Amino acid sequence: MGFGAEIVFVMLLGLVLLGPKRMHSMLVQIARVKAQFEEATLGLKSQLSSELEADSNHTKTEGAHDSNEI
Repeated sequence: MGFGAEIVFVMLLGLVLLGPKRMHSMLVQIARVKAQFEEATLGLKSQLSSELEADSNHTKTEGAHDSNEI
């Protein structure tokens, strides 16, 4: 069974167990949670990147000051 066939099987199983209305609301909820997770991940990546860049710039300026002292 390939990956696509497994997805189809799970979808059909969910449709049988939940019914069409609950299945639709479940998929909407899953999509909403996925979007929130992606938004939070993007914010975290952005914050981490800016802090690493600031730290890198701070390290470079300290290195420039150290070389002037020698």
